[in-house]
Amino acid sequence: MTINHHQLKHIETVIGQMIRFDRPADAVLSAYFREHSKLGANDRHIIAETSFGALRRLLQLRALIAPDKATPRRLALVALLKIHKLNVKELGEAASAGEKEWLGQIKGKVLPASLEVDAELPQWVIERLGEQTPEQVIALGKGLAEGAPLDLRVNTMKMKRDELLGRLQADGLECEATPYSPLGIRLKTKPSLAKHELFKTGVFEVQDEGSQLLGLITGARRGEMVVDFCAGAGGKTLLLGAQMASSGRLYAFDVSEKRLAKLKPRQARSGLSNVHPQLLASENDTKVKRLAGKADRVLVDAPCSGLGTLRRNPDLKFRQNPDSVAELNAKQASILASAARLVRAGGRLVYATCSLLPQENQDIVAAFLADHPDFKLVKMDEVLAEQKIPLQMGDYLELKPQLHNTDGFFAAVLEKNA
Repeated sequence: MTINHHQLKHIETVIGQMIRFDRPADAVLSAYFREHSKLGANDRHIIAETSFGALRRLLQLRALIAPDKATPRRLALVALLKIHKLNVKELGEAASAGEKEWLGQIKGKVLPASLEVDAELPQWVIERLGEQTPEQVIALGKGLAEGAPLDLRVNTMKMKRDELLGRLQADGLECEATPYSPLGIRLKTKPSLAKHELFKTGVFEVQDEGSQLLGLITGARRGEMVVDFCAGAGGKTLLLGAQMASSGRLYAFDVSEKRLAKLKPRQARSGLSNVHPQLLASENDTKVKRLAGKADRVLVDAPCSGLGTLRRNPDLKFRQNPDSVAELNAKQASILASAARLVRAGGRLVYATCSLLPQENQDIVAAFLADHPDFKLVKMDEVLAEQKIPLQMGDYLELKPQLHNTDGFFAAVLEKNA
């Protein structure tokens, strides 16, 4: 692989825009590709892989560049060297003689011992991870610095998983069943699937295996009343609807009109007729009060720091901070308390996040249970056994990329006393 002058310039510009951390990195990249619509597929691939790779290893790259300033240009050069394992000669005319000489010195540089750099996690995140050994922190950090696989969820209303696997393999796609979710398929590569006939007809959706497990542990059944309290674009809503075999009533609540608008075409493709999207003004909207005490299941996939999704969104560890997490904690507690009002006696409430921080997870659940003696924790192992999911977890679902090859997810199942 050789890099030309134009590719290096694009990579440098994209990294420069990303490390301002004023908007999501994927939004930066999408906007850049729209502005440079003539870029070919190979150029786009190199630019995307290198710029995201630089974000994933930003602390390491900065440490290698120090004491020099980590400019976008230097970050781009060192990223090409470290991520694509290029040698200096392969930079050809793209880099100057002085840059090549500097890179030669970087190549043999030994990094200083530092938990932050080894784990690729900022100090404030490490301090908030709870009681973990340095080895555990490094293993977690390395798992979060890897790229995520592409997982699909089969729509069981339209096809069985084994049949979908066979169809995709017949199309030349290398794939296999996911180890934990009975609905999941993991692809070996990342083809564009938006034009695939089976996607267009709603046979499958793209969804991380961990996210599928959050839907499955909700345990929605035929004929029930179920609420997805923070539905977003509806990935878990559609899973719940299929679990219910399109019967009963499934409410998809969200405070964002934009997110709910993305659910509409997905719902149409899925063939589900039991989904009722509802826009809320806030978690205390009157629409919530109308369903008080009526729901069999309520799923709260709460707004959170997203630190469990660093494989896909490596910029989040630099865009979040202790203050933003504290703000989220207040919101999480308020949303959980509001959603709890919907649960009928004997019904279940699932609290979930894509965070790894105890402050957003166990602490929120403990405070809720202290304030709501009419709810009790259901051990996660019981819930997983009910759904025939081959995982041992203890009290909570705690998925970690280095152990389960999913995003980092947390969930607790709470049951209202009958």
